[in-house]
Amino acid sequence: MRGTFFARKPNVATYRDILDQLTTAVAVVDAGSDKSFRIAYLNQSAQSLFGRSDARTIGMPLPQLMRDAHATPKVLQGVLDTGQPFTKREVPLYVVDGLIRVNYSISPLSETELLVEFERLDRFIRIDRDERHVTLQETVRKLARGLAHEIKNPLGGLRGAAQLLDRQLVDDDQREYTSVIISEADRLRNLVDRILGPNGEVSFEPVNVHHVIERVVRLLDAQSPERIRFERSYDPSLPEVEADFERLVQATLNVLNNAALALTDTPDPCIRLETRVVRQFTIGPVRHRLVANVDFIDNGPGVPSDIADRIFYPMISGRPEGSGLGLAITQTIIAQHNGLIECDSEPGRTVFSFYLPIDQPRTSRAANGTTPATASQGELAAIEEPSAGEREGLAPRHREPSAGEREGLAPRHREPSAGEREGLAPRYREPSAGEREGLAPRYREPSHGQ
Repeated sequence: MRGTFFARKPNVATYRDILDQLTTAVAVVDAGSDKSFRIAYLNQSAQSLFGRSDARTIGMPLPQLMRDAHATPKVLQGVLDTGQPFTKREVPLYVVDGLIRVNYSISPLSETELLVEFERLDRFIRIDRDERHVTLQETVRKLARGLAHEIKNPLGGLRGAAQLLDRQLVDDDQREYTSVIISEADRLRNLVDRILGPNGEVSFEPVNVHHVIERVVRLLDAQSPERIRFERSYDPSLPEVEADFERLVQATLNVLNNAALALTDTPDPCIRLETRVVRQFTIGPVRHRLVANVDFIDNGPGVPSDIADRIFYPMISGRPEGSGLGLAITQTIIAQHNGLIECDSEPGRTVFSFYLPIDQPRTSRAANGTTPATASQGELAAIEEPSAGEREGLAPRHREPSAGEREGLAPRHREPSAGEREGLAPRYREPSAGEREGLAPRYREPSHGQ
């Protein structure tokens, strides 16, 4: 089975390293003595394309793997005999994920070996769509932050004015109105906070994705025991991912809870949970060597077609009682992990997919959760959280005095009285530093009697 391609020592490791880094799917086929053209090597991109590991594929005849009328042993032998490569375009190829379309080329590599290159056509379409999707996510988040800043500032003043008015009212019936104003201001502020999604630093640590899924399944099963049948197809070779465990639980809970609600009127409701490793996967502008793919598949009625393109927007929901924030928050969490969330839905089958890098980029680890899709430091400063007093709506126009001022070490200014603010008795001003030093003693400090 081992031909001259693998016999070129000591450069075999170098060939493998180079081929495994390619985004193009590459296979090496050995004709063998029986002219069966069995696969001798698959790079990582080819393993990802076919959804098969090299251990399961090496030794399999290429015509059996491809099932294409143009890749018969007779045609493959003709390439070896003539030395002329050939290319086929837009060929349907059946893989584990279903039917895809590829361009492939077969070239002679040696007297007994062929090099087969596969170019997945929908890959380029998908990369372009994902890039637009990531850009849209970033735009929506920035818009939400800007709106939150503009909404929360006047809310603080509104709430503070209502509190001050409430203190001056003695009639309980009138105070009921101020109570409504305060409670509605709080409700709107909480809604804005939910639209913004989780804030703060992301704590990256090794996380077993299967533990995250099983924790959420137990939560849902506790709410409605045995109402939904859960099927599992886990990849035991899936390594731990660098992630924030609690936030990943929240994102998974949002998706599975939506699926459970969608299955309310579905006979024999079922949710299938699948995990696998994807190699050489591009998310936005970054190509990741290894990515964890998690699929949540339900047999519900599907996402309504009129909102399918907007389901990750805030306040968009397919249920009348839905808030429309669950998927928006999930999208934010996945973006904080430099990942991607996708949805493919049709009646009877809805798939939500997470793509999470196994290893976070160094910049994200150094920033402890900051991603290119999150706000810059300047943006965060512009929309910083209000202080405790501002959140209570008291609108403190003056800062809290320092410890030294509270101890009386430098009490150069005092808070004016109510009368002085109204201009009733502003007879004296505090002398300046120069006046206190005697440089221009035009006034003396009045005595206590004065």
